[in-house]
Amino acid sequence: MDELLKLLENNARYEVKDLAALLNEKEADVENKISEYERNSVIAGYHTIINWEKADVEISKAVIFVNCVPERDAGYDKLAARIARYPEVESLSLISGKAEFMLVVNARNMRELSSFVAHKLAPTEGVNGTETMFVLKEYKKNGILFEDEREDGERLLVTP
Repeated sequence: MDELLKLLENNARYEVKDLAALLNEKEADVENKISEYERNSVIAGYHTIINWEKADVEISKAVIFVNCVPERDAGYDKLAARIARYPEVESLSLISGKAEFMLVVNARNMRELSSFVAHKLAPTEGVNGTETMFVLKEYKKNGILFEDEREDGERLLVTP
């Protein structure tokens, strides 16, 4: 993986001048490379990781395994595209194991999550079954620990 991509993945707020210094490259070259990555969808977006529990915002999250049948000449891609269009779907992955897809789904409350599964996801053509697990608490997301202290009370060292 490109070193520039690794740096941006860990901290999308780096300034071009800092990236250039870390990579020992010219600022213009780094800026051009980032633009190229954005044009080619290598960099698909920039996101902030939010600990909703600390923000005191009610949000319900579930991990859903979806069983389905691949379509002739399209495999799983068309069904994945249909499911991905639902605004409740945060992420969607083709997986190996007892199910074909793994979804992470967000809603305002459990009732909305249940409604999504019952009225949108399960009736989707090609979906044969679902298994829903509700997320009770997140401890780490995208490599970021939400707890800022270790079990023994010693603070963790924060590094880029």
